[in-house]
Amino acid sequence: MMTDNGMPNLRIGDVVAGIPIIQGGMGVGISLSGLASAVANAGGIGVISGLGLGLAETDGGDSYKEANKRALRREIRKARETTNGPIGVNIMVAATGFEDLIQGAVDELADLVLLGAGLPLKLPGTLPLDRLGDLHTRFVPIVSSGRAARLIFRSWERSYNHVPDAVVVEGPLAGGHLGFSREQISHPDYILERILTDVISELSPFEKRSDKTIPVIAAGGIYTGADIHRMLQLGAHGVQMGTRFVATHECDASIEFKEAYVKCREEDIVIIDSPVGLPGRAIRNTFLDEVSAGIRKPFRCPWTCLRTCAVENAPYCIANALTNARRGNLEQGFAFAGANAYRIDKIVSVKELIGTLMEEYEVAVSGQRLLPLPGRSG
Repeated sequence: MMTDNGMPNLRIGDVVAGIPIIQGGMGVGISLSGLASAVANAGGIGVISGLGLGLAETDGGDSYKEANKRALRREIRKARETTNGPIGVNIMVAATGFEDLIQGAVDELADLVLLGAGLPLKLPGTLPLDRLGDLHTRFVPIVSSGRAARLIFRSWERSYNHVPDAVVVEGPLAGGHLGFSREQISHPDYILERILTDVISELSPFEKRSDKTIPVIAAGGIYTGADIHRMLQLGAHGVQMGTRFVATHECDASIEFKEAYVKCREEDIVIIDSPVGLPGRAIRNTFLDEVSAGIRKPFRCPWTCLRTCAVENAPYCIANALTNARRGNLEQGFAFAGANAYRIDKIVSVKELIGTLMEEYEVAVSGQRLLPLPGRSG
């Protein structure tokens, strides 16, 4: 089916979105129920990030795993109170309590579980692994190569006689932690267009054997409606967008966090080495300059929220830094952002953003050329 402007629906199993846009899950409180429900109400798929929710719990009387699981369940329920649209949950494979978070999302009838930051070759044994297709929740791994997609799909096919319901292909222009080496980030062999077609090719045999369509979602650097059109022309069924949704009124981050996007310049977008062992893309600020200069930020880690974090040698606690930034204290933290964050010049509503993307898409379909917009957003 198509929307009035020719933009297709996005169907993942029996989950249907009016427009082919998934809002990216942004951790440590950037995309919670507020943003996710607004996107779902606007026709897309809203996504709650399951990372670091327990850090905001105030009782401190139980483990991080329990606090995180409890907070995730609460955010899903809050989203359900304000939207009938599709709601997903992004869960990092490297997260402490990964299995519990998946079970919690399934119990709360999340429409999608997106699995990133690692290869989700196995699912929790508490799920009915012999009949995953009967669950309400659809499973969507996030990959950065055709090889990764093949490994995941082959493992699920052998172990569960079932394959994931869709896959997100995330290129190196994304914000946050990246599934690429520093060298690969700027190498032409790893641009999104190349890995997208590679993943589509790898999934073809699995589609035939499972007798179902496996939607492929393009992510990382998608900024305009014309970008969405280009990805769909290349064979994607939809796109995932994170950066654009940060600069919305409904985003769950502080106004100071959003203004960091509005104020940043292209040269401010930098690649950092995260304590969790991955490169990441962020907005340069005093905090990151000090870390780069060798200044350590003493901390005590009560939980090890990510299993891959090198706590003993880490120059700072990334969970604390991201939590501080979300709350507006960017002197004690920093903001992750995609490569196109510098193009944002104002904060808008989710409805207005979706409207702009749809207009740009329609222009791209008709073959017209958009006139440059005022300021830095052209």
